[in-house]
Amino acid sequence: MQEENELREWLEQVRSGALPRRRFLAQAAGLGLSLPMAAVLLGSAGLAGAAEPAYKPTKRGGGGPLKLLLWQGPTLLNPHFATGTKDEEGSHVFYEALARYDVDGNLVPVLAAEVPSKENGGISADGKSVTWKLKKGVTWHDGQPFTADDVVFNWQYATDPAAATNTVGYYLGLKLEKVDALTVRVVFDKPSPFWPETATVQLVPKHLFAPYMGAKSREAPANLKPVGTGPYKFVEFRPGDMVRGELNPNYHQPNKPFFDTVELKGGGDAVSAARAVLQTGEYDFAWNLLVEDEILKRLEAGGKGRVVFAAGGSTESLYLNYADPVAEIDGERSSAKSRHPLFSDPAVRQAMGLLIDRQGIQNFIFGRAGIATPNFVNNPPRFRSANLKPEFNIDKANAVLDAAGYKRGADGIREKGGKKLRFVFQTSINAPRQKVQAIIKQACQKAGIELELKSVVASVFFSSDVANPDTYGKFYADMQMYLVSQGRPYPDRHMQRFVSWEIAAKGNKWLGQNLSRWRSDEFDKAYRASETELDPVKCAALFIRMNDLACGDGYVVPLLFRQAVSGLGNKMVAPLNGWDVDMASLADWYRET
Repeated sequence: MQEENELREWLEQVRSGALPRRRFLAQAAGLGLSLPMAAVLLGSAGLAGAAEPAYKPTKRGGGGPLKLLLWQGPTLLNPHFATGTKDEEGSHVFYEALARYDVDGNLVPVLAAEVPSKENGGISADGKSVTWKLKKGVTWHDGQPFTADDVVFNWQYATDPAAATNTVGYYLGLKLEKVDALTVRVVFDKPSPFWPETATVQLVPKHLFAPYMGAKSREAPANLKPVGTGPYKFVEFRPGDMVRGELNPNYHQPNKPFFDTVELKGGGDAVSAARAVLQTGEYDFAWNLLVEDEILKRLEAGGKGRVVFAAGGSTESLYLNYADPVAEIDGERSSAKSRHPLFSDPAVRQAMGLLIDRQGIQNFIFGRAGIATPNFVNNPPRFRSANLKPEFNIDKANAVLDAAGYKRGADGIREKGGKKLRFVFQTSINAPRQKVQAIIKQACQKAGIELELKSVVASVFFSSDVANPDTYGKFYADMQMYLVSQGRPYPDRHMQRFVSWEIAAKGNKWLGQNLSRWRSDEFDKAYRASETELDPVKCAALFIRMNDLACGDGYVVPLLFRQAVSGLGNKMVAPLNGWDVDMASLADWYRET
């Protein structure tokens, strides 16, 4: 019934012109509807031929200022060190990749002249190499030419161990070779079904970053004053507060960008950001509107803007710490060498899973923006497991703990062997997340588990500050909750979050993707097999197996398949999609006249 209501509402938005047909198809896919069936719905509603906005910019510039709100403001502008989506968004104002994904998950060229294929000779028959031809005439913002040397350099820069970059995972098991000034070959150690991934990394200029390789990488002036190839040139950056850019007159795409300046404002909260676009119209775009759906609907009534949804692969999950967050081993808390004193008991993990009311969280907090799920991988549908079933059952949780020997004390808290079921549960400060914490805490109380709720400012929680104990990378708590974006139609990078070689630790400055510290030899084996499996059906089966292993063991507790939620001014046209960060398509944004 919930899905039917959402589809009906989206069809009305298509009818009114507020929602493009392509966006409807993407959102319907997020609900598990096939593309043909979604098209049938449009046809039956008399909307198969609904017109998309006819206006397209016919010249560069002239669009005035573009005002964007990211309530989690970027803290750095080097994409290789981006520790969250906010930093990737900020970097993408200036930097670009060889290619990006469109709303349908198709790869489209940006700095590349074309997307490699077997037909154009770009993909080798054995799947072990891909050749990229670069677009001619592209220059960096300082006038230096963009060449194959820059592309090869980014691989060298990102894979230098002393640099501890956050993009090293994109370059594992491959090397880049310069063929000529405008041609690069990517050579894989073994056949690679996920060859597009490397091409989506934002590229920085060799001539500015080469003097700052390895251990000196954090000292580069361009970390805070980017020089890219993108539609806007750098003007000003105040970390956590403001990013400003101006039109790049030499941008390599004709008639782009439309806007003369761009201002990306950080700070505040999601509700105030939504209000500034939907109700007052002060801004053109609001990012990541993690706001209760009822509030968004009320703000939309202001008439200045609309809420748009993009189905990608984002999952809001609860993570139980595999490691001990208190004990120190070799001077490190939450060390991968330790085990959590209570969650190491499968009965405790099972009970925690039974105390999560996913459907209630969807119905009463996230509404249109979230779909209850037991899976970490939810999209595209071929990768989605049908083997796990969510269950919310407080009585059963009590029975599981009783059978495992956890007895209630005088204070009502269960304990066993002198260890009380008392946990610290942390997440970022955001009204919906605090409400989710409260729902989970209430259910846990009924099972004799006490939760201490901890909320951390988002700019701290998601930062890479090695001195701050409250970052989600350090995970100095028993439980934590946050959203991770799959970011790509293939879930390979998404599932790196659970491989043993990506465990966050002091040695990698807590930038490893595996923050929960969970590990499984069987998972690692399945992941390694997926890296060379060219048969799409067998490859999908491997990812379903990985999903079932991680979620079935209880340390990873998916809550919602989250759609990206943004606010746009009524006349704004922005090809947002769930497979890439919003700013990746910034060159294509415009305002209808």
